[in-house]
Amino acid sequence: MHEALEALFLGVVEGLTEFIPVSSTGHLLLIGHFIGFESAGNTFAVMVQLGAVLAVLSIYAGRLWNVMRAAPHDPEARRFVWTVLVAFAPAVVIGVMAHDIIKTVLFETPRLIAMMLILGGVVLLFVDRLAIAPKHDDAMRLPIWTALRIGVIQCLAMIPGVSRSGATIVGALALGCSKRAAAEFSFFLSMPTMLGAFTYDFWKNRDVLDAEQFGLIGLGFVAAFVSGLCVVRWLLGFVARRGYAAFGWWRIIVGTIAMIWLTFG
Repeated sequence: MHEALEALFLGVVEGLTEFIPVSSTGHLLLIGHFIGFESAGNTFAVMVQLGAVLAVLSIYAGRLWNVMRAAPHDPEARRFVWTVLVAFAPAVVIGVMAHDIIKTVLFETPRLIAMMLILGGVVLLFVDRLAIAPKHDDAMRLPIWTALRIGVIQCLAMIPGVSRSGATIVGALALGCSKRAAAEFSFFLSMPTMLGAFTYDFWKNRDVLDAEQFGLIGLGFVAAFVSGLCVVRWLLGFVARRGYAAFGWWRIIVGTIAMIWLTFG
């Protein structure tokens, strides 16, 4: 029962933090470290993310279905599909090559995670204050080259604490996307990225997952889906009005508290 409650709590944290630029994986790993939550092969922190991604898919299902239906005869629809796939491609290459190092070294280094939270917060504050005139207001009409560069930047998030959404949003803002378009493209890119991470991690750890582990992942999955729904609906309006500074400060505060706890706790 104790582990089940921890899994539910961590699932809620995942859903609340997956799409805001604060590093859901960093939060899960740090909280898991401090409360003593363990999962075989560190699979929980990766596989539970699919719940949050399905929350995005459910919200954008209508638009995505229309795109897929139109793709065979509509060049604009095909172009959007290609931009997402091109942006996803770097994560496939780097993720497969670096998977073992990420899971056995980086995931096991809480001080690194805390440092990345602080550093990422500083970067987010800096980029949010830049007076960059947006060149791209529609996340579904980004140039292919812009999408590829966002995808390369996304790979930085394989270091836990960097934040996948944070990396893609900062990259998109720096490349001339509006704040809303940056958040939306991050949503779209999360779908193949997290599905790919889930599938590959499941395959790599299939021999160490048992019924208990699947049960905990399932609880976290459901909690992440429900909390993710709330965040996605709220986030776009928030960033359009207020930008990303609040998330930068949140990262710095959480990272600093974690570093102090790791040093003196």
